[in-house]
Amino acid sequence: MIKRLLYLIFLISLWISGIAFETVVVGALLTLFVMYFMIPLVFHYSPVLQRHIVFLNFVNLPKRVDYNTPEREDLPGTRNFYLKTEDNVKVGVWHVLPGSLISSVPKEETADHVAWYEKSLGDERPVILYLHGNTSSRATAHRIELYKVLRKMDYHVVAFDYRGYADSSPVQPNELGVVHDAKVVYRYIRERIGSSPLFVWGHSLGTGVSTHAVGDLCLEGDHPAALVLESPFNNIKDEIKFHPLSSFFRKMPKFEWLFLKPLAASGIDFCSDAHIAHVQAPVLILHAEDDLVVPYALGQKLYETALKVRPKGAPPVKFVGFAASCGYSHKYIYQAPELPDILREFFHEAGETKN
Repeated sequence: MIKRLLYLIFLISLWISGIAFETVVVGALLTLFVMYFMIPLVFHYSPVLQRHIVFLNFVNLPKRVDYNTPEREDLPGTRNFYLKTEDNVKVGVWHVLPGSLISSVPKEETADHVAWYEKSLGDERPVILYLHGNTSSRATAHRIELYKVLRKMDYHVVAFDYRGYADSSPVQPNELGVVHDAKVVYRYIRERIGSSPLFVWGHSLGTGVSTHAVGDLCLEGDHPAALVLESPFNNIKDEIKFHPLSSFFRKMPKFEWLFLKPLAASGIDFCSDAHIAHVQAPVLILHAEDDLVVPYALGQKLYETALKVRPKGAPPVKFVGFAASCGYSHKYIYQAPELPDILREFFHEAGETKN
């Protein structure tokens, strides 16, 4: 009602400002036609558009990042490299060292330098595989700030960009593709860590990727030490349905047919509430009450579903909420002063950390 009133006031103001009434009416009708007819139909019949809107990989900020020099992004002691995940796909990866190892890095980029980094993954410090959300890259500010928090806790962090993002291969992403990328990077780490605990951390869309990937890995008998889900949704259909931008279309007849039904056929499913049934590892869910991108209620739904669908005797699931008064919104939970203690307690309860 408020939106309609504001739109009416806008039209009246145009008319009062001297624009011909007929022009105002035609412009209004054309806007409504495009907004409520053309856009929904184009979305429904265009898998390419659906993938672009879900992954937003064309939004690449910050610009002019030299991924080969992460120290310019305030990450000294970080190695940039590339992993081939398929014949035509490689992904860009950063290995961010724990704080206590930064001063020990060999000075020159040599074979010994590379071997030193890889060997360090097996030094029994925890290793975090970080799977980011849509838009931008591993060099985005809030992601770097989280790496710093984890680095200060003396953890290794391995972060990468899925296909289609940043300096990874310019291949259009879909769910199976990005999940495959995540599993290849996971196996690269697994082969090098020895007895070091390996945790998987997903944020936003990355929670859909990580829950799917970890569910698959657990079915294959490879269980990570734990799974951390920051600002997660229960499934992509509910995320789109309750996203603020969908409020313009949500009450339209055939909304689900227009916007939700075609997703699975386009390779975009992300049913975390189904995949979490297969996750045989402790799960920690972090969510802020003032999250407008992924509503808090969707994180709660995923938590409640996990309690119901995982088999009896499965490792624990824990939900930690952050009050709206903290202002952490969708991507600033890393600012919570209690976060390191929450993580240490959870990882300790998981029975895997050795420090």
